Amino acid sequence: MRLVVISGRSGSGKSSALHVLEDLGFYCIDNLPIPLLPALASEIENDPRLAKVAVSIDARNLSQTSDGISEVLMQLPQAENQLEVVYLDANEPTLLQRFSATRRKHPLTNEQVSLAEAIAAEQQLLEPLANMADLTLDTTNMSVHELRSLIKLRVAERQNNDIAILFQSFGFKKGIPIDADYVFDVRNLPNPYWQMQLRDFTGLQQPVQEYLSAQPQVGAMQQDIRQFIETWLPGFIDSNRSYMTIAIGCTGGQHRSVYMAEQLAGQFRQQFANVQVRHRELQRDT
Repeated sequence: MRLVVISGRSGSGKSSALHVLEDLGFYCIDNLPIPLLPALASEIENDPRLAKVAVSIDARNLSQTSDGISEVLMQLPQAENQLEVVYLDANEPTLLQRFSATRRKHPLTNEQVSLAEAIAAEQQLLEPLANMADLTLDTTNMSVHELRSLIKLRVAERQNNDIAILFQSFGFKKGIPIDADYVFDVRNLPNPYWQMQLRDFTGLQQPVQEYLSAQPQVGAMQQDIRQFIETWLPGFIDSNRSYMTIAIGCTGGQHRSVYMAEQLAGQFRQQFANVQVRHRELQRDT
């Protein structure tokens, strides 16, 4: 039995995430009051038809209950084995832009509270849930399609005892992903960007792949990163860790990090069932 709690600041994509899970066979409840969670968990445990349940929790619930969210979640039966908390967020300018574009009302705004103030207050209310999250997704630069795809691959298709691993390439000049568990810097490797015949290709394409695979430093760093992950990943699995995000960064996120993320993902797919790759800067450009 799985109980997935979806939370995050308004505008970050909670509704889209819940709809994906509903489409994929989860029994979904939107905006469930916090005090009802233990009763729901007990009902799920006694009803084999409810093998997969997802609920969304937002700041309105947290502001209306005197019980702390951590205390409520601790009441869930066998919570460490069945509960997953997925937390979605985006930076403040993006959230402001999304509300302006949709002209939706933020749930915490009123005549005395502006949109910017409501977004800041919401972050404080949700901080306990954010700290408990098994999986955090920064949706700042994600399209709805990409968010739906990640929820499908990383949450819906993850089996109960599997760890879902994401290798994400990125460019340091556009910021480090805030939802990464580990960040590896490959900017010291030979850069195909300075090879004029390779500049317009990416790490997904054969010319760049052939160039990088021929560089001894690239193979050595790939082996070191792989050994590091293989050494420490079992400890996370033993502690019931459900998700792992490993970010690989180069300067622009087009060549070296893309190649390295693809190579590592290919190696770890031989050991784990749910291994995904995301190329942040390439997806921004498409």
